Amino acid sequence: MGSDKGGELGICVIGGNRYFGRRLISRLLRSGHRVTVVNRGSSRPPAGATHLMADRDDEDSLNAALASRTFDVVIDQVCYTPRQAEIARRVFGPRTRRYVMTSTVEVYEYEHSPLPVREEAVDPRSVPVDTTLPWDDPDFLDAHYGEGKRQAEAVFARDPAFSYVAVRVAHVLGGDDDFTGRVDHYARRIRSGEPVRVPVGNQPATYVYVEEIADFLAWTAVQDFTGPVNAHSHGPLTTSDICAAIETEVGGKAVFHEVEDGETSPFSFTRSYGMDNSRAERLGFAFRHTSDWLAQAIAEAVHATQDGKGER
Repeated sequence: MGSDKGGELGICVIGGNRYFGRRLISRLLRSGHRVTVVNRGSSRPPAGATHLMADRDDEDSLNAALASRTFDVVIDQVCYTPRQAEIARRVFGPRTRRYVMTSTVEVYEYEHSPLPVREEAVDPRSVPVDTTLPWDDPDFLDAHYGEGKRQAEAVFARDPAFSYVAVRVAHVLGGDDDFTGRVDHYARRIRSGEPVRVPVGNQPATYVYVEEIADFLAWTAVQDFTGPVNAHSHGPLTTSDICAAIETEVGGKAVFHEVEDGETSPFSFTRSYGMDNSRAERLGFAFRHTSDWLAQAIAEAVHATQDGKGER
């Protein structure tokens, strides 16, 4: 990791009270920062953080909860739409000097390049924004996850009310609290010998360990760079790589079934989701290689499911 450029800061985290968000909050607290967590009250943050309850979609509720508070940095873990970004700009514009949005590799869903994509492949300043789309419809939002993130970035990039960063996070692996169920999807099929459905010409993707992305976000909070930045470990992984690690944990053998159309398994892609993390490394963060953590990440996720700890 790079060095910490700041001392004690006042940091607001919106949402992010589970998985790598919870790890992020713990890291910020251990570093001595004053942490305020804003969520709807569904779960409490780690001890030591101030907890404010508000609906980030309700501008009046958010303003009332924050009152006269200001922050050095805001880290937004749950900004999925341009509407949410517009509210955040208005509410936090007078309240912070730096805004870190957790974005996603999915912003590159239309980039069909055999080479790892760099941040300039999607310039948020050139992305059209349409707040009239049905962003409040869960099915629409789920089907347009990458587009929602892309447009949210665009809102922050245009005539910014504060310095902003969009951390484009790779697919995350690991943790005994992995709520996605993606590793369990494979573990159950490998145990039973049920075929794993993958697309014809299945492509690799970039990944990041759950602990590493928490490290990166905590590091980003105290830096001064702006704009989009890719965040992932070195060493792209294929579905076969992930399944091989799962086989070691559960026994059995993955049986792959290629399909032309229809639903396929998670972590299988018709196009490469490879990112280039050289910008982050030039800025001072040293990412690990997937081979350093893959076995541990898979073991954590598999055992969490076996022990009933993982949320689905």
